[in-house]
Amino acid sequence: MLALDFSIFPQLETDRLQLTRTNVDHVNELLKMRSDPEVMKFIPRPMARTAEEIIEFIAAIDEKISNHEMINWAITLKGDAKMIGTIGYYHIKPEHFRAEIGYMLLPEFQGRGFITEAIDVVVSYGFAEMKLHSVEAVLDPNNLASASVLEKCGFIKEGHFKENEFYNGKFIDTAIYSKVNS
Repeated sequence: MLALDFSIFPQLETDRLQLTRTNVDHVNELLKMRSDPEVMKFIPRPMARTAEEIIEFIAAIDEKISNHEMINWAITLKGDAKMIGTIGYYHIKPEHFRAEIGYMLLPEFQGRGFITEAIDVVVSYGFAEMKLHSVEAVLDPNNLASASVLEKCGFIKEGHFKENEFYNGKFIDTAIYSKVNS
């Protein structure tokens, strides 16, 4: 079983990006993302309405990081502290050496390869430092852009589950993509 320790928070970087711990300085950008119907279209979670909700959300993330249950990074451009997105391992299954990756990006930064870079460095960290055997992504099968990014990052579609989740009064499908540490 994995023994995770995020007490020293890992800073990650790519050629263009810096991945740091999400904090209250990111409230406005998180609110902008999590209240945008286009960003949230494929994410079965309620949209945020207030900065207070985002502050509570950050506190919940901090508690889970402190308990070594998850890890989440703010994505910023190098040389600019403004958050442009988030990425992290939201569901870690230590007994299976597996974690679920999730990510979001402000619309004005989409389509420029930033998420591909962030996924690559986070998956590399997961395999090398966390000792994960596999990483999965759970997404709405209609989210073709996300599926394409995952495939570009070497993920393989494992399955399409019909009406396996209930959200907002209806049953929804999910697709599972994964990448195995080889």
